[in-house]
Amino acid sequence: MAVAQLPGAAVDFARFLAGLTALLDRRSGWLAVFLERDPDGMRACLAGSELPPWDVVDALLQDLAADQGAAAARTEAATARTLHAAATAAHDAGPGAAAALAGRLDGMLREQRYAAERFQELTAHRATATTQEAAAALDVDLAWAEDDHRRATARCAELRARSDALATPAAAVRAPAPAAPAPAPERPAKQTKPRKRPRGGARFAGIAEEAAGPPQPPAPVAPAPAAAVRGARFAGVADPAEEPAPSRPGPEDAHAAGGAVAHLHALRAQGRGGEAHVLLAELAGWPAPRLPLLAAELHRAGLEADWATLLWEVAALPPAGLVAAADALAAAGRGADARQLLRQGVARPAPEIADALHLLTGDGRDRQARALAGAYLAVRSPEDAAGVARSDPDRLVPLLLDAARGVSEERHWDLVHAFRVAGVLA
Repeated sequence: MAVAQLPGAAVDFARFLAGLTALLDRRSGWLAVFLERDPDGMRACLAGSELPPWDVVDALLQDLAADQGAAAARTEAATARTLHAAATAAHDAGPGAAAALAGRLDGMLREQRYAAERFQELTAHRATATTQEAAAALDVDLAWAEDDHRRATARCAELRARSDALATPAAAVRAPAPAAPAPAPERPAKQTKPRKRPRGGARFAGIAEEAAGPPQPPAPVAPAPAAAVRGARFAGVADPAEEPAPSRPGPEDAHAAGGAVAHLHALRAQGRGGEAHVLLAELAGWPAPRLPLLAAELHRAGLEADWATLLWEVAALPPAGLVAAADALAAAGRGADARQLLRQGVARPAPEIADALHLLTGDGRDRQARALAGAYLAVRSPEDAAGVARSDPDRLVPLLLDAARGVSEERHWDLVHAFRVAGVLA
């Protein structure tokens, strides 16, 4: 379709997008990834015949912020949001738009499930890595898989909002607000050779998922020991009988969670993404019993991408807060979220994990220490654990071996071997 045949709003956004990409270095950042991953899709978006999902636009604005500063990006972001919303309405006003959106949503839901499965499989494979090189490579793949899932979740929310707007004509079309980027991987560096695992989903713009077909499943990987065996509520460690139950949230907690999500929704609707991210960072420090309430409210509001961001923020809490948050999620029946939170929380260098275990055991919080150790052992190699134990074998070797038994007998004996090789166990 020629640009002249397109609705005016689509032409306006295409021109804006062309101007934005002209300001960016095509050899680095997200633009380089998108051009490499899906050049045809990028050309279609620049021509106006296809509309990129908002996360793609937001990624390009991140490139602009990195290249020309945050002030320039904020100025362009306001224009981008207005033009993108108008172009969305124009695209969705055409014949057959409802059916097309339904088809794309179905395809993107498959992408979301695939990304989640891929992350779980890579996590299991990472737990069996026997060399630092293999572990490092898997860490990169895990970061890509995490980002794929975050983007797919955001795109599903965007497609649902567009479908809802068509079903309720009076409803305003609202483009999803920029999702704060996950801690890893960082903004892509300059491209000197094709990436093995570019991020951004099956096709960067979510275009023609049906034609492309569902992604091929990855090759089978060796399963890791289950992370939730022998009675633990979320980490496969400790006896539930000795765990104090997390305090139950009260009416004031529910009211606070509802108010916070309403505020977040308003910020997103106004395109105030920076303030929304600040709010999410503040919410991460709230009392742990409120976290499941926030999860429920965010999903109810269609802000699934913000829930993923909030989990990343909580994962950066000090270890006691991290474990308390996982406790609260598991007690509320959100075991998958609790396990994901702990996996993210233990993605720290061995000395930091050792310091955290020292702090917890020194304060008499043995259950939290075992939970953190169990989560670490479920996703990291025995050699990594030996690095943790090296700082204080007398205290940390027994703790880690006890936690390993909560993962599996196989993991326990693998850890014994790694400790002997490292010289921290006779």
